[in-house]
Amino acid sequence: MTRLLRMCMVFLLFRIKWRKLIVVCSVLTIVSVLIQISKLPYPLTETNSPPDSAFSWYKPTNTAANLDRSWSLAVGVHLKSFQNTPAIVPLNSSAELDRSLVIPSKTIRASRQRRNNSINLFTLSPPSPPQTVTKLPHELERYLSSLTPDETLALVKRDIENSSLARDDDPELYAPLFRNISTFKRSYEWMEQLMKIYIYRDGERPIFHHPKLTGIYASEGWFMKLIEASSQFVTKDPGKAHLFYLPYSARQLQLALYVPDSHNMQPLSIFLRDYVNMLAAKYPFWNRTHGTDHFLVACHDWGPYTLKEHDELIQNTIKVLCNADVSEGIFKAGKDVSLPETTIRNPRRPRRAIGGRRVSQRPILAFFAGYDHGRVRPILLKHWFDKDEDMRIYGPLPAKVAKKMSYLTHMKSSKYCLCPMGYEVNSPRIVEAIYYECVPVIIADNFVPPLNEDLNWEAFSVTVFEKDIPKLKEILLAIPMEKYLTLQTNVKMLQKHFLWNAKPVPYDLFHMILHSIWSSRLKQIQLQQPQ
Repeated sequence: MTRLLRMCMVFLLFRIKWRKLIVVCSVLTIVSVLIQISKLPYPLTETNSPPDSAFSWYKPTNTAANLDRSWSLAVGVHLKSFQNTPAIVPLNSSAELDRSLVIPSKTIRASRQRRNNSINLFTLSPPSPPQTVTKLPHELERYLSSLTPDETLALVKRDIENSSLARDDDPELYAPLFRNISTFKRSYEWMEQLMKIYIYRDGERPIFHHPKLTGIYASEGWFMKLIEASSQFVTKDPGKAHLFYLPYSARQLQLALYVPDSHNMQPLSIFLRDYVNMLAAKYPFWNRTHGTDHFLVACHDWGPYTLKEHDELIQNTIKVLCNADVSEGIFKAGKDVSLPETTIRNPRRPRRAIGGRRVSQRPILAFFAGYDHGRVRPILLKHWFDKDEDMRIYGPLPAKVAKKMSYLTHMKSSKYCLCPMGYEVNSPRIVEAIYYECVPVIIADNFVPPLNEDLNWEAFSVTVFEKDIPKLKEILLAIPMEKYLTLQTNVKMLQKHFLWNAKPVPYDLFHMILHSIWSSRLKQIQLQQPQ
């Protein structure tokens, strides 16, 4: 034992290079200290008192210098002004937001890559460039978690209303497509950071939780599929939810309950009435707001009419409908959301044939082919069917015409694609025109175009009143070539916002619909005005 101890002492004294060991240990110690300092939410030289300047916490790579280096998610309010501003009064709540806020001013720059930015079999278009989404500073996150959902929305709404950002060259967004690109960006980023949706698990298949992904009503199915798979926007804690989703399919409801040729939709309305009454009896959430923070998504033409048996369902909920007709008193512009009607024939190959020809390869002035039902199409065919070589207006595309040029080729070879209403105001041809880079011509009085809250439809479409159908060619020829080229360019830039992706990417159709719902919810929040 003594000999072993002597050998250890000799090894330690003569074999180990103590100088190198001390240097290595010193370096490791310094690195460890620096790492710990870097994790602090504020510098060591800075006190932990409320700063006088506004705090921001996200800086993108494409921010213009004139934005004062603040990202669109900057909260944009001074903490001192927070204490002096009037209380925020959320809808259906008498609580006042009178908490004081102490948040260090150090900008947090940590970022993470979005998980869903890869190309896959279902992707309709090349994904956008990777987008970084920064976590909130710990102090701000902790403060927001102390608020109720309505109080959080009130803070966000105040920030959006008080913000003003100059338009910059954002590769993700094309400003001419939007009503207000700055407001949209600020609101969209808040949505990505904060919005939480609670999905009721009640309801049996196939009417509930069973999306139908094909056909002209596929939009409601794709939204259901993607939202139920979302870990970013869905919460299992209803206490944290800003919105509540009624996960039914209007198309599946029609297939399951409608008796063919009965012309009776009342059984469908009664079914939905009983479902909502069951939720109201089982949970406190509906009665708390009378359904104002609940939403539904229905693309079937009958979607609005199946709500008539329940007053709060039809008056209070946020209705996301393809049949966005303001003349019937069900769809309310500014509160409800106009849902794009997308035709999906094969959910495994939805991007097939998307794209169009150059302007020089579009010799046809205007094109339409379809059944002559509804009030508008018979008038269109009466004035323009087989009347003018530049106006290719048909009922169902004749076989002899289709042999020479298919329906799809007609759209890709036309400058303008006519989108007249059928039985209802909505038409899948609007999105088809966007897919094939043909300027859509909407002929449907009282129709609210899809995603109208954010998109400026005058920038990429033409609207013709029903009474002006006889003058249709005159109206289109009166559009200068320069303006047409702008419209057509804008249609191509718009495409990405109308595409479904199995793994959603920023600003695609799934996110655009979500943002419209988010915007509608924010409008419900009332801010107390200064005395």
